[in-house]
Amino acid sequence: MGRGRAKAKQVKVARQLKYNSGNTDLDRLKSELGVNDPGDDSYDELAEKYADYAEDYGTEGRKDGTSG
Repeated sequence: MGRGRAKAKQVKVARQLKYNSGNTDLDRLKSELGVNDPGDDSYDELAEKYADYAEDYGTEGRKDGTSG
C-alpha cells in the first residue's frame, strides 16, 4: 500500500535532479555529507608520508606488467 507513495516520491526527486541540477550548492552539500576540506596541503602531506614507499616499491620491474 505504501509503494505508490514511495514511487511518487522517487519520481519527484528524479525530476528535481533532472531539471534543477544547475544551481547545486556544493558548500551545503559538503556540510551535509560531513566532508572535511583539508585545503591544498593534503596532497603534499600524503606525498611526503609515502615518499619512502615510492622509492622502495617503484613501478619499474613489476612482475605482472601492471603500472599501479
